[in-house]
Order: sequence, then C-alpha cells, then structure tokens
Amino acid sequence: MAALTSPLRVCRGILKEIRALKGPEYKQTLAYNYVLDQFRKNQVSSERYCRAQEEALHASQSYLCLLASTRLNLALHKLYHGKGERGLEEAAGMVGLRLPKQPGGKGWEK
Repeated sequence: MAALTSPLRVCRGILKEIRALKGPEYKQTLAYNYVLDQFRKNQVSSERYCRAQEEALHASQSYLCLLASTRLNLALHKLYHGKGERGLEEAAGMVGLRLPKQPGGKGWEK
C-alpha cells in the first residue's frame, strides 16, 4: 500500500485533517509546522534508496488514518449520543422504521 500512495497525497491529507480540527488559522499551529518540517526532512533524491523514507511514509499513513478515524468517530458520537431519552417514533426513525398508524380512529388519538 505504501507504493500506491504518494508522500505528497499523505501530507495533504494530514494537513486537511489539521485544518478540519483547528479551523481557518491552522497554519499558525505547531502541528502544521511540524508536519511540513518532517515531510521536508524525509525527502530523498531519486539517486539513492532510503528505507527511513518508507518507514516515515508508513508512519504518516498510519497517522492520517488515525486522524480521519477520530474525526469520523466524533461525528458519529455527536450524532447518536447525548440527546437523552428519545421518544418511540424518534428511535424508530433513527433506524429507518415507521410506527404503524392506528386504523379506524378509536377517538383517543389526535
């Protein structure tokens, strides 16, 4: 998998996740500067083979996966948690079900 993903794409993905986390002023954060510094430090010319570059790419791919998974987990947590007790119709609607309507009208429903 490391051969399929370029280091530039991984770097852009990590910076995108930092931007989603920190907002518009993400370029002033220490994380932004650190990521760019690490990617610049691990650049290798085409004339030599470097195992450390492959290890750094694998670590950066793992970190990108961690950042994306954490963001998605927080979004799911915000969506499904913390609303307190739900009504029967709302709980059924969350999983895509509808409650049956009472046919004929008994006089007690409005």
